[in-house]
Amino acid sequence: MKVEALRLVIRSARKFINVGSLSRLWNLVKNFHPAEIANLMDHLISRERLILINTLYERDKDKAAEVLSELDPEDAASILENLPIDQIADIMQITPSDDVAPILELLPEEMKDAVLAAMAQKTTEEVMELLDHEQETAGRIMSPNFYALNENTNVSDTITAMQLESDVESAFYLYVIDDQDHLQGVVSLRQLLFSRPNTPLKNIMTRDVISVHTETDQEEVARQVADYNLVAIPVVDSEGKLSGVITVDDIIDVIDKEATEDIYKMLSLDTTDRIQDSPFTSIKKRLPFLLFSLLTASVAPLVVKYFEGTIQDFVTLAVFMPLVAALGGIAGNQTIAIMVREIAIGQTEWISARKALFKELLVGIGNGLVLGVIVGVASYAIYGNLYLGLVLGVAVIINLFVAALIGTLIPFFLRLLKLDPALGSVNLLTMFTDSIGLLTFLGLATFFLAYLK
Repeated sequence: MKVEALRLVIRSARKFINVGSLSRLWNLVKNFHPAEIANLMDHLISRERLILINTLYERDKDKAAEVLSELDPEDAASILENLPIDQIADIMQITPSDDVAPILELLPEEMKDAVLAAMAQKTTEEVMELLDHEQETAGRIMSPNFYALNENTNVSDTITAMQLESDVESAFYLYVIDDQDHLQGVVSLRQLLFSRPNTPLKNIMTRDVISVHTETDQEEVARQVADYNLVAIPVVDSEGKLSGVITVDDIIDVIDKEATEDIYKMLSLDTTDRIQDSPFTSIKKRLPFLLFSLLTASVAPLVVKYFEGTIQDFVTLAVFMPLVAALGGIAGNQTIAIMVREIAIGQTEWISARKALFKELLVGIGNGLVLGVIVGVASYAIYGNLYLGLVLGVAVIINLFVAALIGTLIPFFLRLLKLDPALGSVNLLTMFTDSIGLLTFLGLATFFLAYLK
C-alpha cells in the first residue's frame, strides 16, 4: 500500500472507530490483504486495534486469524490479552500452529493454559510440541503439517493421497519416510507428475536431502535455505524422524526479525519498543540503555578534564575535538556494521578473525591517511599553523586505526562471552574512539604546545 493511500486508510479507520461505525470500518478493510491490515494496525493505538480485530472476528474469523499471523507476536499477544478466552481459542484454532506458539508463550501463564484447554485436542497437542522446543530454534518455528508418505507408496496412490489432504503448510515437496518415520528422501511435484503410476517413491526420490535438526538455531536455518535456494526445508529430531517443515515465508520472517533485533541492539534499544507504546512504557524500556550509555560516555570528559590546562592555553583545540571524536565513531560504526553482519550470516568465524582484523586495520589506516591529510591541510589553511595541522592529522590517523581495531574486536569479544555481537557494540565503540581520539589529539597538542602557541 502506498504511503498516501495508507495515510488515508488510517484516518478513515480512526474516524469510523471513533464514531462507532463498524460496518463502514469493515467495508474499508474487507478487501485488503491480511498483511495490509496488519500494517494498518501498526499505526493504531491499543483501543483501536482491539476494535478492529473484533470487527474482523465478527465478520470473518479466518481473516482475523490471518491478520494476527501477520503481526509481530508481541503485538498479537497484546491484542489477545484483552479478549475473552473462548474468542482467543476460536481464533487460535484456525491459525497455523507455528504462528500460534510464539503468540501464546507471550500471554500470561494462566491465560495461556486456559486457551490451550479451550482449543481442540489435536491443535493443542501440535502447539504444545512446538512450545517444548527452545525459542529461536527450528523446532519452534516449524509447521507440523506437511506431505510425507512411506517410501513404498507408488506414484498413483501418492497423488490420490495428496488430493485428499488439504491441511498442509506447503505443497512444494513430498517427503519420503520409512516405516519408522525416518526421513529418507524428497520428491518434487514435477518428478511426481512425470513418473509412471506404479513407480514406488523410493525409486524416484532424491536421497541427498538437505535438512535441519529441531534444535538448530533459526539463523542457521535461514542460511541453509538461502545457500541452497530452497522454498522449504524439513526438520528432523535426534533420531532422524521427520518432525516438521519450515517454508520460505517463515524464513523471511526470521530474517526480518533478526535484522531488526541487530539494528535495535546496536543502537541500544529494547527490541519490543514500539512507536505505539505510551511515553512511560518507552521510558522504562530505553532508560536502562541510556544509563549504560551515560557510563560509557563519561570516559571522554575525564580525558578532556585532564588536559584542561592545554585547552586553556590554546583554545583553538576545542574547535577540533568534536571532529576527531566524530570521525573515529563513524569509522568504527562502519566496521562494526560489517562485522556484525558477517557474523550473523556465518561468513566470519574465529578461524578467519585474524584475516578480518588485518583487512579492517588496513582500511582504517588508509582512510585515516586520506582524512588526516585533508583535515590537517584544511586546519593549516584556516589558522596558518603547521603544527596544528600536523597534530590534528596524526590524531585522525591514529583514531581511525583504533576505530578499525576496536570495531573488529568488540563483536568477536561479545561472541566469546556468548552475547549477541550487536549488543551494546556502538556504546562500547564510542567509549574507546572518543576517549582514545581525544587522548591522542590533546596529548600531541600538549607535547607540541610551545609550537602551537
